[in-house]
Amino acid sequence: MGDYVLAIDQGTTSTRALLFDRELKVAALSQQEFPQYYPRSGWVEHDAEDLWETTLATCREALAQARAEARDIAAIGITNQRETTLIWERDSGRPIHRAIVWQDRRTAQRCAKLRDDGHEAEITRKTGLLPDPYFSATKAAWILDHVEGAREAAESGALAFGTVDSFLLWRLTGGRHHASDATNASRTLLYDIHAGRWDEALCAMTGVPRALLP
Repeated sequence: MGDYVLAIDQGTTSTRALLFDRELKVAALSQQEFPQYYPRSGWVEHDAEDLWETTLATCREALAQARAEARDIAAIGITNQRETTLIWERDSGRPIHRAIVWQDRRTAQRCAKLRDDGHEAEITRKTGLLPDPYFSATKAAWILDHVEGAREAAESGALAFGTVDSFLLWRLTGGRHHASDATNASRTLLYDIHAGRWDEALCAMTGVPRALLP
């Protein structure tokens, strides 16, 4: 068994990697900032490759500081900016659009329509959340509606959606694992926190195909 636990902290403005030794003391720490993109007022995006490259770079730097190698790692944990939304091609792992960040407000009208159509009570009952652009579902639907061919590709199973943890896990495992956990899933507006699963009705009302999800 390895001597270290690697913690990846992928945040809104920077990525950090920390190595903890067997006594849970920090043996190494590396941090890198990355660019923010503001295409319009109220819009915030990240280049998914920046998230990936800073993750790789900080992990490698932390290992170098500790004079350790990948085989010395017993486990990896990921913490992340939770509602930020990515969609990528399953066959190539290539994102089809920049990540839409949690602060982004471009889907305010879509959320207002969910309320006007009488869906707010059901959404809140199942998710504990309000229909708001903060959360992932309407961001994912926006990408599908604004990238040519994306909705059809999503419905056929050719695309994958995830919050940042899912994207990093996909890349770290070479596409073998498309997964998330309840703490991230619960911030999407698509996860029934009482049943502990994705909800078909929530997917339908927000326009996110079930085939897209981890």
